[in-house]
Amino acid sequence: MTQHIVCPHCHSTNRVPKDKLDGSAELSCGKCHQPLFNQHPAALNTAGLNAQIAKSDVPVVVDFWAPWCGPCRMMAPEYEKACAALEPKARLVKVDTEAHQDAGAQHNIRSIPTLAIFKGGREVDRISGARSAADLVRWVNGYIG
Repeated sequence: MTQHIVCPHCHSTNRVPKDKLDGSAELSCGKCHQPLFNQHPAALNTAGLNAQIAKSDVPVVVDFWAPWCGPCRMMAPEYEKACAALEPKARLVKVDTEAHQDAGAQHNIRSIPTLAIFKGGREVDRISGARSAADLVRWVNGYIG
């Protein structure tokens, strides 16, 4: 049994044996040879976000944020901690809605920070406002599996 994992660097799709997603093995992209997971949220543009959502078999958690947003900056270290706890069972990414306004418009982002979970190419849930790492892990774990 394999799962499709989209590289956060070159956006190519990799087939990874499901048993390798237990976190014990370092997984690298077959195309660019960069790590598929590094326990840090990947900063994506609109094309990268669309590739992750459309092609990834693991849930994709998106932090829609902006550099001028105080709550966004306050939550950033908590999002990092959640990423370290959740990868490789989920992909955590960040999209700067100031730099990539089309991504914010495409996903109807009205306030920031907004976090959305995508699974199977569709948005399955979203929350707004800063959250702790523990809250984020609890929320995302409800969609892993």
